[in-house]
Amino acid sequence: MNRLGSAVVGTAALAVAGTAYSAGIEVRRWTLRQSTLPVLPDGAAQLRILHISDLHMTPNQRSKQRWLASLVDLQPDLVVNTGDNLAHPQAVPAVLRALQPLLTLPGVYVFGNNDYYGPKPKNPAHYLMRTGKKIRGAPLPWTDLRAAFSEHGWLDLSNTRRELTVAGRRVALAGVDDPHLRRDRYQRITGSADPSADLRLGLTHSPEPRVLDAFAADGYDLVLAGHTHGGQLRLPGYGAIVTNCGLDRSRARGASRWGAHTWLHVSAGLGTSPYAPVRFACPPEASLLTLVPRNTGTAVLASAWDAAGVG
Repeated sequence: MNRLGSAVVGTAALAVAGTAYSAGIEVRRWTLRQSTLPVLPDGAAQLRILHISDLHMTPNQRSKQRWLASLVDLQPDLVVNTGDNLAHPQAVPAVLRALQPLLTLPGVYVFGNNDYYGPKPKNPAHYLMRTGKKIRGAPLPWTDLRAAFSEHGWLDLSNTRRELTVAGRRVALAGVDDPHLRRDRYQRITGSADPSADLRLGLTHSPEPRVLDAFAADGYDLVLAGHTHGGQLRLPGYGAIVTNCGLDRSRARGASRWGAHTWLHVSAGLGTSPYAPVRFACPPEASLLTLVPRNTGTAVLASAWDAAGVG
């Protein structure tokens, strides 16, 4: 075989191996990412937030359901869910089974595009071209999910401001409905966040810069988002290929500053579309955020580890 033939065979073999790994192993390498964020008033006791997003649950994803349920052992003070829970019209019982232990804790949420509409087969180039055209599947039973969350005391922050006492701390909360579908109505929550609160927390599914700018202008300490899947496919030395929104690739997952006084945390999420069940260099994740006083410094201390491996 000549050199060209050998190169072609070698490239094909690598492609097959990469696809097998990303579809068969990494897509179920459940990972807990931990970060420390200095956003609380000086002298305040730390607050622990479990940030979950983009479950894209289907009924038979038992491994994902077991791992999510086990996160209650982390004993977070607050659970934040930034949307895209569903990927199947019969997935609500599976989501509730996975989250049942966490539903006993204080929680807040907003919905994403794949809570409202199911996935559809797409040309992969759709994500690269960013035409602005939204491809929607059949409607999903998001109202059933909202009813169940609300019955357990979780607060729906879709275009709403609320206040919650968590571990003795006052948290001023605000959220928008999904900007990816243009359902956000920031004008309903606009105005300075309560300066007397111990934490001012904003939620959005898609981290669109126009929404992040609004939260920052209103004085929110921390904004949590999902939607990007961390890029889902990442290249060594390059990072995320796309974010599927207006956010720049460098912020596709993890924590970063947004403006002078606001932190942004984007979850890479736990799922994929059933029609693109692969991840590469971007394992599915939940995030445990430890919030500490601002006077402890401005560096984000981040680490990630597999809590359960593949199953």
